Amino acid sequence: MEDCTVPLETMTYSESLRLSEERKKMVAEQIVSRGVKDPLVLAAMRIVPRHEFVPAEVKESAYRDAPLPIGREQTISQPYIVALMTEALKLEGGEKVLEIGTGSGYQAAVLGEIAGSVHTVEFSEEIARDAAERLARLGYHDVVVHCGNGFEGWPAEAPYDAIVVTAAPESVPTALLNQLAPGGRLVIPVGKRSQMLQQWVREGERGFESRNLIPVQFVPMIGGPPKSTPQPAA
Repeated sequence: MEDCTVPLETMTYSESLRLSEERKKMVAEQIVSRGVKDPLVLAAMRIVPRHEFVPAEVKESAYRDAPLPIGREQTISQPYIVALMTEALKLEGGEKVLEIGTGSGYQAAVLGEIAGSVHTVEFSEEIARDAAERLARLGYHDVVVHCGNGFEGWPAEAPYDAIVVTAAPESVPTALLNQLAPGGRLVIPVGKRSQMLQQWVREGERGFESRNLIPVQFVPMIGGPPKSTPQPAA
């Protein structure tokens, strides 16, 4: 699907102000009200222009409390889910972050408002190219888009302080766990028909702790097959 978003330079002041107010309302009513508290995450969600990451035909719905189609059988996640997953990464600023599943680039942009550097991996070359152009146009120069198999992560830049996955494998890929720095966090939806958002924390060189967050529904992760998962530390 062709990207038909309105360039920032053509937007009127009143339109920009209206969209800014919609973002503030989105954060207050959809995110804070559900318990997300991290001030860095809330600030990022108020800043990133979500309407720039959706096709023109759904632009007016950009700040709705719902995922939206973005073409090529992909979706942009519900704002609350983006905020929740970002908060679960426990970023403090300056970290190196890996994202698997670039899509339109919205989650990467939110990460880019907080982290020191973001590497994001997209399986589709066409989608990766479009996202890279969009992120560059919007000034997210610390976000680097790669085209590759997300099950393999991006070992060239490992280790990462945090990894977030925006599509669901049936089990956690070993490569992603192995690319976490000690103390690093992985946030990932896992499952096929029934999916659970999980947080994994690396403890030392070999140990992992995991916990379930909430049931979710993401598009399947492609590019596998997934590998076996190390058992969490006792």
